[in-house]
Amino acid sequence: MNPIKIAVCDDEQYIRSYLISLIQKQQFETEITEYASAAAYLSDTAEYDLLFLDIELGNSCPEHTSASDGQAIFPIKNTVLHGKINGMELARRIRAAEGCPQPLIIFVTGYESYVYDAFDVDAFQYLLKPIDEQKFAEVFRKAVERLTAKTRQQQKKLVIQYAGTSRVLPLSEIYYMESQGHKIVLHLRDTTLEYYAKLGELEQALQGQFCRIHKGFLVNLAYVEGYSKAEVTLANGDRLNLSKYKYDGFVKAHLRYIRSSA
Repeated sequence: MNPIKIAVCDDEQYIRSYLISLIQKQQFETEITEYASAAAYLSDTAEYDLLFLDIELGNSCPEHTSASDGQAIFPIKNTVLHGKINGMELARRIRAAEGCPQPLIIFVTGYESYVYDAFDVDAFQYLLKPIDEQKFAEVFRKAVERLTAKTRQQQKKLVIQYAGTSRVLPLSEIYYMESQGHKIVLHLRDTTLEYYAKLGELEQALQGQFCRIHKGFLVNLAYVEGYSKAEVTLANGDRLNLSKYKYDGFVKAHLRYIRSSA
Protein backbone atom coordinates (compact mmCIF):
# COMPACT_ATOMS: atom_id res chain seq x y z
CA MET A 1 0.00 0.00 0.00
CA ASN A 2 1.20 3.51 -0.83
CA PRO A 3 1.81 6.01 1.99
CA ILE A 4 -1.46 7.04 3.64
CA LYS A 5 -2.13 10.68 2.85
CA ILE A 6 -3.44 12.36 5.99
CA ALA A 7 -4.69 15.87 6.73
CA VAL A 8 -4.97 17.24 10.27
CA CYS A 9 -7.27 20.25 10.48
CA ASP A 10 -7.50 21.97 13.87
CA ASP A 11 -7.13 25.61 14.89
CA GLU A 12 -5.09 24.71 17.98
CA GLN A 13 -1.42 24.16 17.27
CA TYR A 14 -0.81 21.87 20.24
CA ILE A 15 -3.69 19.57 19.20
CA ARG A 16 -2.33 19.35 15.65
CA SER A 17 1.13 18.55 16.99
CA TYR A 18 -0.26 15.93 19.37
CA LEU A 19 -2.31 14.23 16.64
CA ILE A 20 0.70 14.18 14.33
CA SER A 21 2.82 12.61 17.06
CA LEU A 22 0.18 9.91 17.57
CA ILE A 23 0.00 9.22 13.84
CA GLN A 24 3.76 8.88 13.66
CA LYS A 25 3.70 6.29 16.46
CA GLN A 26 1.55 3.95 14.33
CA GLN A 27 3.32 1.33 12.25
CA PHE A 28 2.28 2.69 8.86
CA GLU A 29 3.91 4.86 6.25
CA THR A 30 2.15 8.21 6.11
CA GLU A 31 2.31 11.66 4.54
CA ILE A 32 0.84 14.31 6.86
CA THR A 33 -0.27 17.88 6.15
CA GLU A 34 -1.68 20.19 8.80
CA TYR A 35 -4.20 23.01 8.44
CA ALA A 36 -5.24 25.64 10.98
CA SER A 37 -8.55 26.55 9.35
CA ALA A 38 -11.28 25.36 7.01
CA ALA A 39 -10.19 28.02 4.54
CA ALA A 40 -6.64 26.70 4.47
CA TYR A 41 -7.91 23.17 3.78
CA LEU A 42 -10.31 24.30 1.05
CA SER A 43 -7.71 26.46 -0.68
CA ASP A 44 -5.41 23.46 -1.13
CA THR A 45 -6.02 21.13 -4.10
CA ALA A 46 -4.31 18.16 -2.42
CA GLU A 47 -6.29 14.93 -2.02
CA TYR A 48 -6.28 12.86 1.16
CA ASP A 49 -7.15 9.36 2.28
CA LEU A 50 -7.85 10.37 5.86
CA LEU A 51 -8.86 13.65 7.52
CA PHE A 52 -8.67 14.36 11.26
CA LEU A 53 -11.07 17.26 11.68
CA ASP A 54 -11.87 19.43 14.70
CA ILE A 55 -15.64 19.97 14.88
CA GLU A 56 -15.23 23.25 16.78
CA LEU A 57 -12.91 24.56 14.07
CA GLY A 58 -13.60 28.26 13.59
CA ASN A 59 -10.75 30.32 12.15
CA SER A 60 -11.53 33.10 9.70
CA CYS A 61 -10.85 32.67 6.03
CA PRO A 62 -7.59 33.96 4.55
CA GLU A 63 -7.17 37.38 3.05
CA HIS A 64 -6.99 36.35 -0.61
CA THR A 65 -10.36 37.03 -2.27
CA SER A 66 -11.97 37.23 -5.68
CA ALA A 67 -11.73 40.62 -7.32
CA SER A 68 -15.49 40.83 -7.85
CA ASP A 69 -17.07 40.52 -4.42
CA GLY A 70 -14.44 40.12 -1.74
CA GLN A 71 -15.41 36.50 -1.03
CA ALA A 72 -12.81 33.74 -0.90
CA ILE A 73 -13.34 31.10 -3.58
CA PHE A 74 -11.90 27.59 -3.28
CA PRO A 75 -11.58 24.47 -5.45
CA ILE A 76 -14.29 22.27 -3.88
CA LYS A 77 -17.24 23.02 -6.18
CA ASN A 78 -16.01 26.63 -6.41
CA THR A 79 -16.81 27.01 -2.73
CA VAL A 80 -17.50 30.56 -1.62
CA LEU A 81 -16.47 30.92 2.01
CA HIS A 82 -18.02 33.66 4.14
CA GLY A 83 -16.20 34.40 7.40
CA LYS A 84 -15.98 31.41 9.73
CA ILE A 85 -17.20 27.85 9.24
CA ASN A 86 -16.79 25.02 11.71
CA GLY A 87 -15.59 21.50 11.11
CA MET A 88 -19.07 20.09 10.58
CA GLU A 89 -19.79 22.59 7.83
CA LEU A 90 -16.42 21.86 6.24
CA ALA A 91 -17.29 18.15 6.26
CA ARG A 92 -20.63 18.89 4.58
CA ARG A 93 -18.88 20.83 1.83
CA ILE A 94 -16.40 18.02 1.28
CA ARG A 95 -19.21 15.46 1.02
CA ALA A 96 -21.16 17.70 -1.37
CA ALA A 97 -18.23 17.94 -3.80
CA GLU A 98 -19.19 15.80 -6.79
CA GLY A 99 -16.42 13.98 -8.59
CA CYS A 100 -13.84 14.63 -5.86
CA PRO A 101 -12.09 11.83 -3.96
CA GLN A 102 -13.66 11.50 -0.52
CA PRO A 103 -11.42 11.08 2.52
CA LEU A 104 -12.37 9.09 5.58
CA ILE A 105 -13.26 11.69 8.20
CA ILE A 106 -12.40 11.22 11.87
CA PHE A 107 -13.84 14.02 13.98
CA VAL A 108 -11.91 15.32 16.96
CA THR A 109 -14.14 17.03 19.50
CA GLY A 110 -14.37 18.00 23.13
CA TYR A 111 -18.16 17.49 23.23
CA GLU A 112 -20.05 14.22 22.99
CA SER A 113 -23.17 16.11 21.88
CA TYR A 114 -21.70 16.38 18.37
CA VAL A 115 -21.38 12.65 17.91
CA TYR A 116 -24.82 12.13 16.36
CA ASP A 117 -24.26 14.94 13.86
CA ALA A 118 -21.27 13.01 12.56
CA PHE A 119 -23.57 10.47 10.94
CA ASP A 120 -24.98 13.18 8.66
CA VAL A 121 -21.64 13.55 6.90
CA ASP A 122 -20.71 9.86 6.90
CA ALA A 123 -17.91 10.33 9.42
CA PHE A 124 -15.84 7.20 9.93
CA GLN A 125 -15.24 7.74 13.65
CA TYR A 126 -14.81 10.42 16.30
CA LEU A 127 -12.26 10.99 19.04
CA LEU A 128 -13.04 12.86 22.24
CA LYS A 129 -10.57 15.35 23.69
CA PRO A 130 -8.40 14.73 25.62
CA ILE A 131 -7.44 12.02 23.16
CA ASP A 132 -6.67 8.61 24.61
CA GLU A 133 -3.65 7.02 22.91
CA GLN A 134 -5.07 3.51 23.01
CA LYS A 135 -8.38 4.64 21.54
CA PHE A 136 -6.51 6.57 18.86
CA ALA A 137 -4.49 3.49 17.88
CA GLU A 138 -7.66 1.39 17.65
CA VAL A 139 -9.48 3.93 15.48
CA PHE A 140 -6.43 4.47 13.28
CA ARG A 141 -6.02 0.71 12.72
CA LYS A 142 -9.67 0.40 11.67
CA ALA A 143 -9.27 3.34 9.28
CA VAL A 144 -6.25 1.70 7.66
CA GLU A 145 -8.20 -1.56 7.30
CA ARG A 146 -11.00 0.33 5.55
CA LEU A 147 -8.55 2.10 3.23
CA THR A 148 -6.76 -1.15 2.45
CA ALA A 149 -10.02 -2.91 1.59
CA LYS A 150 -11.01 0.03 -0.62
CA THR A 151 -7.67 -0.13 -2.43
CA ARG A 152 -8.02 -3.87 -3.02
CA GLN A 153 -11.51 -3.33 -4.40
CA GLN A 154 -10.32 -0.61 -6.75
CA GLN A 155 -7.57 -2.89 -8.03
CA LYS A 156 -9.96 -5.69 -9.06
CA LYS A 157 -10.33 -5.90 -12.82
CA LEU A 158 -12.37 -7.52 -15.55
CA VAL A 159 -10.65 -8.76 -18.71
CA ILE A 160 -12.83 -8.66 -21.82
CA GLN A 161 -12.34 -9.36 -25.52
CA TYR A 162 -13.23 -6.15 -27.31
CA ALA A 163 -12.58 -5.10 -30.93
CA GLY A 164 -10.22 -8.02 -31.43
CA THR A 165 -8.05 -7.26 -28.41
CA SER A 166 -8.04 -7.96 -24.71
CA ARG A 167 -9.04 -5.01 -22.59
CA VAL A 168 -8.64 -4.68 -18.82
CA LEU A 169 -11.32 -2.72 -16.96
CA PRO A 170 -11.24 -1.85 -13.24
CA LEU A 171 -14.47 -3.02 -11.60
CA SER A 172 -14.73 0.43 -10.03
CA GLU A 173 -15.37 1.83 -13.53
CA ILE A 174 -18.47 -0.33 -14.10
CA TYR A 175 -21.86 0.82 -12.80
CA TYR A 176 -23.79 -2.17 -14.12
CA MET A 177 -23.92 -4.84 -16.80
CA GLU A 178 -26.88 -5.35 -19.10
CA SER A 179 -27.67 -8.49 -21.06
CA GLN A 180 -28.74 -7.92 -24.68
CA GLY A 181 -29.05 -11.17 -26.59
CA HIS A 182 -25.63 -12.81 -26.73
CA LYS A 183 -23.89 -9.58 -25.77
CA ILE A 184 -23.19 -7.78 -22.52
CA VAL A 185 -23.36 -4.00 -22.40
CA LEU A 186 -21.04 -2.54 -19.78
CA HIS A 187 -22.29 0.79 -18.46
CA LEU A 188 -19.13 2.66 -17.46
CA ARG A 189 -18.51 6.08 -15.96
CA ASP A 190 -18.25 7.87 -19.30
CA THR A 191 -19.33 5.40 -21.97
CA THR A 192 -20.69 1.94 -22.75
CA LEU A 193 -18.97 -1.13 -24.20
CA GLU A 194 -20.47 -4.23 -25.81
CA TYR A 195 -18.85 -7.65 -25.93
CA TYR A 196 -19.85 -11.29 -26.13
CA ALA A 197 -20.38 -12.92 -22.73
CA LYS A 198 -23.00 -14.55 -20.51
CA LEU A 199 -24.47 -12.65 -17.61
CA GLY A 200 -24.81 -15.84 -15.54
CA GLU A 201 -21.07 -16.53 -15.76
CA LEU A 202 -20.25 -12.94 -14.80
CA GLU A 203 -22.65 -13.19 -11.87
CA GLN A 204 -20.72 -16.18 -10.52
CA ALA A 205 -17.30 -14.63 -11.13
CA LEU A 206 -18.13 -11.25 -9.58
CA GLN A 207 -20.34 -12.20 -6.63
CA GLY A 208 -19.76 -10.07 -3.57
CA GLN A 209 -19.12 -6.95 -5.66
CA PHE A 210 -21.95 -7.36 -8.18
CA CYS A 211 -25.49 -8.64 -7.71
CA ARG A 212 -28.11 -9.89 -10.18
CA ILE A 213 -31.27 -7.84 -9.68
CA HIS A 214 -33.10 -8.93 -12.83
CA LYS A 215 -32.57 -11.42 -15.62
CA GLY A 216 -31.09 -8.56 -17.62
CA PHE A 217 -29.09 -6.60 -15.02
CA LEU A 218 -26.02 -7.17 -12.85
CA VAL A 219 -25.29 -4.12 -10.68
CA ASN A 220 -22.16 -2.94 -8.91
CA LEU A 221 -23.19 -2.79 -5.24
CA ALA A 222 -20.74 0.07 -4.65
CA TYR A 223 -22.97 2.35 -6.74
CA VAL A 224 -26.38 1.51 -5.26
CA GLU A 225 -27.89 4.79 -4.04
CA GLY A 226 -31.27 3.41 -3.05
CA TYR A 227 -33.96 0.89 -3.89
CA SER A 228 -37.63 0.07 -3.60
CA LYS A 229 -39.55 -3.16 -4.12
CA ALA A 230 -39.53 -2.56 -7.86
CA GLU A 231 -36.31 -0.75 -8.80
CA VAL A 232 -32.73 0.07 -7.91
CA THR A 233 -31.29 3.58 -8.24
CA LEU A 234 -27.59 3.89 -9.03
CA ALA A 235 -25.13 6.71 -8.37
CA ASN A 236 -25.19 7.78 -12.04
CA GLY A 237 -28.97 8.30 -11.83
CA ASP A 238 -30.00 5.18 -13.76
CA ARG A 239 -33.04 3.37 -12.38
CA LEU A 240 -33.19 -0.35 -13.10
CA ASN A 241 -36.00 -2.87 -12.70
CA LEU A 242 -35.70 -5.08 -9.62
CA SER A 243 -37.32 -8.47 -10.05
CA LYS A 244 -39.59 -9.56 -7.21
CA TYR A 245 -37.81 -12.93 -7.36
CA LYS A 246 -34.44 -11.25 -6.87
CA TYR A 247 -35.50 -8.75 -4.19
CA ASP A 248 -34.65 -10.77 -1.05
CA GLY A 249 -31.30 -11.91 -2.42
CA PHE A 250 -30.41 -8.37 -3.48
CA VAL A 251 -31.25 -6.89 -0.05
CA LYS A 252 -29.08 -9.50 1.70
CA ALA A 253 -26.21 -8.99 -0.75
CA HIS A 254 -26.41 -5.23 -0.35
CA LEU A 255 -26.34 -5.45 3.44
CA ARG A 256 -23.36 -7.83 3.33
CA TYR A 257 -21.53 -5.44 1.03
CA ILE A 258 -22.20 -2.45 3.32
CA ARG A 259 -21.02 -4.37 6.38
CA SER A 260 -17.88 -5.59 4.66
CA SER A 261 -17.09 -2.00 3.61
CA ALA A 262 -17.71 -0.54 7.06
